[in-house]
Parts: sequence; structure tokens; C-alpha cells
Amino acid sequence: MLIIVPPSESKRPAPESGPALDLAGLSFPELTSTRALLIEALVTTSARPDAFRRLGLRPSHAPEIARNTWLTELPTIPVLDLYTGPLHAGLDAARLSLPAKARLRDGLVVSSALWGLLRPSDHVPPYRLHVNARPIGIDRIDATWRAVLPDVLAAVAGDRLVVDLRSIYYQAMGLPKGLEDRTVALKIDQGPNHQVGDVIAKRVRGEAAHHLLESAVEPEDPEALADALADRWPVRLEEPERRGRPWTMTLTVDA
Repeated sequence: MLIIVPPSESKRPAPESGPALDLAGLSFPELTSTRALLIEALVTTSARPDAFRRLGLRPSHAPEIARNTWLTELPTIPVLDLYTGPLHAGLDAARLSLPAKARLRDGLVVSSALWGLLRPSDHVPPYRLHVNARPIGIDRIDATWRAVLPDVLAAVAGDRLVVDLRSIYYQAMGLPKGLEDRTVALKIDQGPNHQVGDVIAKRVRGEAAHHLLESAVEPEDPEALADALADRWPVRLEEPERRGRPWTMTLTVDA
């Protein structure tokens, strides 16, 4: 099983000291040239007067935009320590058992607007870039990644089932090529006529990843995945609406 998680907007600050970014040393070296292109675009854009508009950020984010301008000089942080949003809080990787942490190392990747894909073993600096931003020289970040990520994701997944916890915005960066019949996107609701807040939905997606890693199951198809998650949540599984789209699995949480 391969679990794909998104990044989070909230990130821990850089430590006072530590190794700077080793771009060539990151996992998935086939993504290095695209990462370098986006880093240059982000650094350049963040130094411009129109940075707030291009990055889709408010003036209150000025310190984060300024930090972007020296991104390559910042001390780095392990990937799963960097992201602090609700999904990563629900994943709670630090509290996984040792066997679950072993499964996480090979069975989880982070899909990021700046880095494309990262493994938990990677170290990167804090940054601010959303997939909907329009940095200098990049028309669309999602389209830039869609040219390379589908093949890379398919190779990483191999013959495993894929559990995609990303939002539709990050899924637009690319789904595993040719694996739609065994890719499952996870949604969260509170039953008929109820909508779950975004924070709760993200947290429960993270909790689902934690549950799967601790369960030690290796579901080979969407039905087996539904069985694994039904231990904790009511589950509804739906086939793809059209060709090229993943299965959809909805977990129902208490109101």
C-alpha cells in the first residue's frame, strides 16, 4: 500500500543551525530539475513587489515571503517534522509504533507544490508555496508537476494499492499513471445533509493513515481497504465516475 499525503500551509520554523538543502540528495532524483526551476521561481517571486498577489498571500505572511528569498540557505528539517497542519497532526507519525514507522518509511510519500514528492527520510527547509500560486515563469504549478509526477507515482506504487489523501488541488499535480483501478481518494462527511469542516476532514484523513499503518494490513484492492477502515469508521465506497479518475471512499464521522 502506498499512502500519498499533502503538505500543510503551517510549518515549523527552521532550527538555529543544521545542514542546508541538499537538492541532489533528495529522494526521487528524477524530479531535481523541476524542483530547481520552482525554487528559482519562488525565490525570485518572493523578492518582488507583487509577491503577495503572485503567491496568493496576505501582508501578514510577509515574514514567510521574506524567508522564501533565502530558502536554499536555511537549515533543513525532517519532512514529517516540518508540516504541522491538522492532517499531519492526525497522522501523528512520532507516536507510531516501531513496526508502523517501518511501514511508513516505504509506504508514505508527501506531495508538495515545491518538491513534487518527498519521502519521510528527506530533509527540507520551511517555505511558503501553494499549488495555486503563480510564481515568475511558471504559468501553473499543477501542470508543471503533471508532466512528470504521474509516471513517478506509478513507479513508486508498483503493484500496490494507492491511498490518496490529497485535496483535489494537489491531486491535479498528477495521479499514478495507469493505476486508476487501484487508487482510492478519501473523503470525510457527517452523514446525509451534513458537511464536515475542513480542519476536521484533514485531521480524520491523517487518523486514517495512522490507523492503516498501525493495522499492518496490506489491502490489494479498494474493497479490502474499505474492510480495513470499517474497523473504526462507517465506510462508503464508490467506483470512479469516469475513466481516469480514482475510486472514492467516504468515511462518516460523528457530528
